[in-house]
Amino acid sequence: MSAIGSLTLALGLAFVMAARPAAAHPHVWVTVETTVIYEGGSITGLQHKWTFDDMYTAMAIQGLDANGDGQYSREELAELAKVNIDGLKEFNYFTVAKLGAAPVKAKDPTDYHLEYKDGLLSLHFMLPFEQPVLADAKDFNFSVFDESFFIAFDFGKDDPVKLSAGAPAGCSANVGIPQNELEQLQSLNESFGGQLTAGDANAGMGMGYAKTVTLGCKKS
Repeated sequence: MSAIGSLTLALGLAFVMAARPAAAHPHVWVTVETTVIYEGGSITGLQHKWTFDDMYTAMAIQGLDANGDGQYSREELAELAKVNIDGLKEFNYFTVAKLGAAPVKAKDPTDYHLEYKDGLLSLHFMLPFEQPVLADAKDFNFSVFDESFFIAFDFGKDDPVKLSAGAPAGCSANVGIPQNELEQLQSLNESFGGQLTAGDANAGMGMGYAKTVTLGCKKS
């Protein structure tokens, strides 16, 4: 591998390894899209797509166009994908799933790859759960966030969370800031005379407030 290629792989891992200690502001921006996987009446895992910002993309792909055709194939990006997946393990893939207050543990990712499209790099991976969660279980939720805020994760604006085939009728996903955290943010905002969010509570994402996806199914 060339020196440039080796450096690129190191940079690919850097975005997860450098996420400690806490940072004053994010250095990498990631747009999250997730499909909740249903099988046999249970939720069995999450299919993530993380799209990185253009600056990180430009840095990460340097030296990876092996055949010089101006494109970045899955094969050319395969080693970088593995480096990123291996590095993410230490941080539990920045994904926190819970059933009520109880954590829902995940296995190692499967079916992972990097995609380069429209000038941006996206990491796709399946995160299977150790134990399935019943589709109609109450209080199942998950978040994707970096508590150090080195990486700013946010869900996409248009339909960022989908339910796979097999989801029972009446099931849906809601993306938002949990009520208790929203109340804390509003209280903090008021103490600063509204200057933190300029009246928009959702701007609290800029302060590291992670959006949570809550799953629920209507009873027939």
